[in-house]
Amino acid sequence: MVELQLKEKILNAIPQKYPFRFIEDILELSDKHIVGKYTYKINEFFYEGHFPGMPITPGVIILETMAQTGVVALGIYLEFLNNKPINKLTFFTEAQVEFNNTVLPKETVIIRGDLIYYRKNKIKSKVEVKKENGILVASGELAGVGVDK
Repeated sequence: MVELQLKEKILNAIPQKYPFRFIEDILELSDKHIVGKYTYKINEFFYEGHFPGMPITPGVIILETMAQTGVVALGIYLEFLNNKPINKLTFFTEAQVEFNNTVLPKETVIIRGDLIYYRKNKIKSKVEVKKENGILVASGELAGVGVDK
């Protein structure tokens, strides 16, 4: 379990905000991995057009969910551990992801990111998203670079 004060500090430092924040809780956290959680709300901005009458979470949103947990939040924590100021934006540099299932409105996903490397403002993680029942939604490797705000 992650200390509440640390969890809130990391969540507050994530630069993405509503309506483009797709991590709402941190369940586990270490210098090697992170586990986060997000429940897609029925009124998310993208469901109206994707697809009318049969809303499905777009793959690009699932990818963003993976990045916000496995790259951004983990990177913020690693910066914190190294006593660096948390004043960076993380830009995507690489994503290789395979999608295995769909996510519907009101479904909760668990996102796990395992650190591959963290050096010179760069981070790369192996990330997977599963539904609460354990069904794999997507997995792959994502990388980003921290850029000063």
